[in-house]
Amino acid sequence: MAHATAVEMAEGLRKGRLDPVNLTEEVFARITAHGDDAIYIEKMQDRAMAEAQAARLRWQAGLPASPLDGVPMAWKDLFDLRGRVTTAGAVVTKNDPPAAQDAPVVATAHRAGLVTTGTVNMTEFAYSGIGLNPHYGTPRNVHSPKGQTRAPGGSSSASGVVVSAGIVPLSMGSDTGGSVRIPASFNGVVGYKTSAGRHPMAGVFPLAQSLDTIGPLAHTVADCALFDAVLRGRDAPDAQAADPATLNFVIPDDVLLDALAPNVAANFDATVARLEAAGARVRRIALPQLREIIDLMSRHGFLAGAEALTIHKDRVYGPDAARMDARVVARILQAEEMNAVDLLILQQARVRLMATTAAAIGDAIVLCPTTATTAMDIGPLEADQDVFFRHNGLTLRNTSLGNFLDWCGVSIPNGTDTDGMPTGFLMSAPTGHDTRLMAAALGCEEIIRG
Repeated sequence: MAHATAVEMAEGLRKGRLDPVNLTEEVFARITAHGDDAIYIEKMQDRAMAEAQAARLRWQAGLPASPLDGVPMAWKDLFDLRGRVTTAGAVVTKNDPPAAQDAPVVATAHRAGLVTTGTVNMTEFAYSGIGLNPHYGTPRNVHSPKGQTRAPGGSSSASGVVVSAGIVPLSMGSDTGGSVRIPASFNGVVGYKTSAGRHPMAGVFPLAQSLDTIGPLAHTVADCALFDAVLRGRDAPDAQAADPATLNFVIPDDVLLDALAPNVAANFDATVARLEAAGARVRRIALPQLREIIDLMSRHGFLAGAEALTIHKDRVYGPDAARMDARVVARILQAEEMNAVDLLILQQARVRLMATTAAAIGDAIVLCPTTATTAMDIGPLEADQDVFFRHNGLTLRNTSLGNFLDWCGVSIPNGTDTDGMPTGFLMSAPTGHDTRLMAAALGCEEIIRG
């Protein structure tokens, strides 16, 4: 069942063609066969087999806990799982006390019968869009050309790789500035960033609580929609596939299309043309608020930076800093120059700009490339911090603007570049419009993929 979707597995389980225990055994066989030790920070085979055995009994009794009962999945290692230390991709956390209980969203998944295979790698403390990790290794992007090692995207790096490699069909990530949608784009899978408040954030190691959200990475939009529904106590998604001919899309003419790699631009234009040919209405609009956000950040700093410095102040000013990723430390310390006035200006502007952009967009869905480039070779990024930060800023640009505005978003693969590296197509909507966004994504996925 390598590369099978979660929906396909669920259907096989429902019809009795598949068995949860066998599915779970196959996952651990695939982990071994794949051979990349940087994907899982901790494999949890005992827990997984116990959950799979329980799922088998429920299916045999005709009493499944949910449509996804028995489907294997992975968690980014910033979700609390009872009895283990939540690393958040760091080694300085290893002496922290083990989690007393599962994070609420993990507990909900457990009650729904999803099988936890373990926790997967990430950028340390979730603070990069590239996905490098000097402590646990950097997961290999399976699309890398022969002889190259391309970035997996961050910060939910292994959450993208573990799905793209066909090891599990679902992995839960977090997204503060693009950390679900970027690895989805780089790895050629689907990533869904939910609106703030859609799922509980308790028991999820924070980066910037005003911006942090969570969301799944999977093979298809339908997988993400069903997983999201199950975590909200439903047996089916609220969203139904929309007819593309009924949909309105807008493409902001500022910022989001700047500095695109040629293949990214060509794939985006071709995708838009396919949507228009299917009857969708696509308009180019002015959205100067996006440029205003970038100007605000250049003058006053980043919300995520101020909040990250608050969380990690003792670490970056103490002996732990020497055991942290130097790139993460440098990025956190950038917030030293911010003051209370800067923070208030950003917070007040955010409220205003969320309202004005929502009014400008109306009932349309915003379209743009998920990332301005495809996954880059990690060698130069590891060798030169200036090169790393330049690529990191460009990689995060489109998605982080959505986080500032709390847009929900879905990244869908829409082709490859000349090296065979995936490109991503991002659909976004104002906060709280997840159902409308998912309906559009369900209805347009095949068109977007081409």
